[in-house]
Amino acid sequence: MDEIQIAVIDDHDLFREGIKLVLNQIDGLNVVCDTSDGNKFVESLNQTRIDIALMDIEMPGINGIQTTINALKVQPELKVIALTMFSDTGHYTQMIQAGVKGFLLKKASKYELQQAITIVCQGGNYFSQDILKKLAYQYGNHGSANDNLTSRELEVMVMICQGLTTQEISDKLHISFKTVESHRSNIFIKSNVRNTAGLIVWAIKNQYFTVE
Repeated sequence: MDEIQIAVIDDHDLFREGIKLVLNQIDGLNVVCDTSDGNKFVESLNQTRIDIALMDIEMPGINGIQTTINALKVQPELKVIALTMFSDTGHYTQMIQAGVKGFLLKKASKYELQQAITIVCQGGNYFSQDILKKLAYQYGNHGSANDNLTSRELEVMVMICQGLTTQEISDKLHISFKTVESHRSNIFIKSNVRNTAGLIVWAIKNQYFTVE
């Protein structure tokens, strides 16, 4: 299997050097680009194939949102994971609309970093568990740009995104466990996603939710 080629884009030199050191200790990962400048990263894509970009959101000059948009124009197959702090939640919707596939807290462990890269590289989406817990209190139904979901499926989807289990959803909606499982299956088929993180991304892209 080919090594996963990684870029790290962050304006804090010590953090960037630290994450680069950690990544290069993991078999199968290879950091081929690290920079504090979004424009320089985008320029590097003309010469270098990169599989995963670990992208800071807040950077001076061109921020992570615009850098992601510009980078995907050059390499559409590139997968971007946002490196984030809890205070960055106001930018999550914009980052998802820009094409980000995952969100990873800067305090994440080496194991979680590897897990996020693996899942996203395989075509999935990833959110740090702490971020999912925080987002659960910030989601609200703002209507839908898509009529594929029934009203009951929309209710169930909201609860899935909030991290509720099938049994908890069953208890809250006063419907059977089996019925919830059927709704859950239909939702995942209609949204064409594989996990809760993917469902959140899909829901935001289709304007079911915004993140404050």
